[in-house]
Amino acid sequence: MRKIKLMFFLAVLTLMLAACSNSNNGNVEAGTNGEANNSTATTATIEITDAHGTVAVPVNPKNVISLDSRTFETLASWNINLAAVPKDVMPADSPYVSDESVQNVGNHREPNLEIVAAANPELVIIGQRFAGYYEDIKKLVPNAAVIDLNFDVSEAAATPGDNLVNGLKNATVTLGQIFDKNEEAKQLTADFDKAIEAAKSAYNGTDTVMGVEVSGGNIGFSAPHFGRVWGPMYDIFGWKPALEIENATSDHKGDDISVEAIAQSNPDWLLVLDRDAAVSSETDAVPAQDVIDNSPALQNVTAVSKGQLAYAPNDTYTNESIETFIEIFKNLADTLSK
Repeated sequence: MRKIKLMFFLAVLTLMLAACSNSNNGNVEAGTNGEANNSTATTATIEITDAHGTVAVPVNPKNVISLDSRTFETLASWNINLAAVPKDVMPADSPYVSDESVQNVGNHREPNLEIVAAANPELVIIGQRFAGYYEDIKKLVPNAAVIDLNFDVSEAAATPGDNLVNGLKNATVTLGQIFDKNEEAKQLTADFDKAIEAAKSAYNGTDTVMGVEVSGGNIGFSAPHFGRVWGPMYDIFGWKPALEIENATSDHKGDDISVEAIAQSNPDWLLVLDRDAAVSSETDAVPAQDVIDNSPALQNVTAVSKGQLAYAPNDTYTNESIETFIEIFKNLADTLSK
């Protein structure tokens, strides 16, 4: 009887040990799998090319700051959360401006870079107005990927038009890779190309064109090739300029050319950028259309007398996104074809 009981006890003990062994094996496997999962769960990175070279950037970074005016509309449409932006130089209707959880870096003249450092971002996107702070920001956030999407085409034969087109497309594709929005980026660049072709086809090849910027009630000249917004389009569309000057600049208020000189050039088409419409801090703002309509010197100009004018979207000066230029090009196609 004792022998039977002993055998029964040993059998039970064996089963218990086997159960423990199986349980331990399960835990080890779970631990191994967990370690493997943790390993594969580490943030994936991609290498992108920016204005300074090759940069390793996390895919779908969770803590992002953007200071580049060309990115805000695109990122907002993709529902990308941002930790901080320069609200002082952004369109008032941007969702990032109205979102109190998004901190304000201010403007490019006196930016609050302490906000950038305190946010401890994974990614900082600079460019345009903030390109000059590249090295400062890299020092402030050494563990972050800092990218400058202010692309320029390096080939000697490249024109300002090439730089605008390729720069916007490259930046859009890069953002698509970073935020896993490749299809969306592909669609944007396709729409961009389509809008360019439509505007190019609408121009008759002979009419003279002039671009101007209106600021503080004054009309500035946006020179062919180099002038703000309109300048590069002479390269893109093969426009015939109504007026060309030496030492043209990309000044944010345009080159200082008298209204009389503009009138004397008598452009067939007048393209207008309303700078003040995009800058809410301008207290002396006068709508660009009012300035043009009320300028005695311009009333006999062909473009004005025939109503051959095109206005850039009001937020263009602070929202030079690919979406903005798609809108501009579509408007040009509609206007020039009338």
